[in-house]
Amino acid sequence: MLKCIQCGYELEADPWVISCPKCGGLLSSEIKRRPLAISWSLFRTRRLGVWRYRELLPRVREVVTLGEGGTPLVKIGERLWVKFEGANPTGSFKDRGMTVAISVAKGSGVKNVICASTGNTAASMSAYASRAGMRSFVVLPKGNVARGKLAQAALHGAIIIEIDGPFDLALDAVKEIAGPETGLYLLNSLNPWRIEGQKTLAYEIIDEIGVPDWVVLPVGNAGNISAIWKGFSEMKRFGLSKRLPRLAGIQAEGASPIAKAFKEGRDVPLFTDDPETVATAIRIGRPVNWAKAFRALKESSGVTEIVSDQEIIDAQRKLGRMGLGVEPASASSYAGYLRLLEDGVIEREDRVVLVATGHALKDPDSSPSVRPISALNPRDAIDKIRRILNEG
Repeated sequence: MLKCIQCGYELEADPWVISCPKCGGLLSSEIKRRPLAISWSLFRTRRLGVWRYRELLPRVREVVTLGEGGTPLVKIGERLWVKFEGANPTGSFKDRGMTVAISVAKGSGVKNVICASTGNTAASMSAYASRAGMRSFVVLPKGNVARGKLAQAALHGAIIIEIDGPFDLALDAVKEIAGPETGLYLLNSLNPWRIEGQKTLAYEIIDEIGVPDWVVLPVGNAGNISAIWKGFSEMKRFGLSKRLPRLAGIQAEGASPIAKAFKEGRDVPLFTDDPETVATAIRIGRPVNWAKAFRALKESSGVTEIVSDQEIIDAQRKLGRMGLGVEPASASSYAGYLRLLEDGVIEREDRVVLVATGHALKDPDSSPSVRPISALNPRDAIDKIRRILNEG
């Protein structure tokens, strides 16, 4: 069943309906009652991943999968973990939602899919569409998509269209053309089936370490923060966990419509038509899932924080020295955590999970410059290494 989060209107699930027919609001897929026989012992008989929790996902005729989910939960402190979503098949958390949404679409006979993207959605959608035998169309903001992500979409056969303007204009364009009339199926996070896959990130955290005190994550179009809250809330409602975490949504200084508004106690984001940040994955000025994000933050007694591009780059380097290569948007969660820790919002004894949404290779241009030590021949190289070792 689908339910509008704004007016409460309920309707039977229809893959082509992605907004409320009455008020145009965002839809959420709802499980009315606890599915029979679900338990941790049942889930743990299956491989770790999105479809381990199939009883809590939409029923599909055929699962389109690349082995997504089951990503590492890496401990980097006494009570601090990183959920490394860069280990998904296309290198980002988007794969969780895409396996579900593409599976739903395939069962409905969809042949063509479309999305607007800052890069990760394009890479993920085109990979899963290719896997399902579908054709994919991607609309991108020209010059504002990392090369690694663009290359992925091209590799998977996407038809790529660039526009002059930000992501939000690209999304307006795909919303206008998508629908049953054109046969183009929209796969942005407006699509409630995307959220159903992404909520499994919360399931996996509980599965492995229980419910933490905090989950800290980047916020762009705001689908992931609402999906994660949905996952934690469902587990508590179904008796599979006993408590809920608090959420901290982190945005970059130049693209912080939700964080600024929430900090000021507003009920609507402070939209911008000119977002700017090195963290291209969250360079979004008009997040479409803002209402779901506000609800998740309020219900979780959550907070928002705003970090500078320099803080993001510094955090990216620090994580890199721990062996975790993440793209800038992912590093914003660590930057935000450090700020919240310094301000006393998060305590050192709190158990905290940081969500790292994408792999460093997604955005190679933002990585530290490579400056090899030059050597004329192997003997020179050996001598240079010895000198470095001697210098300590």
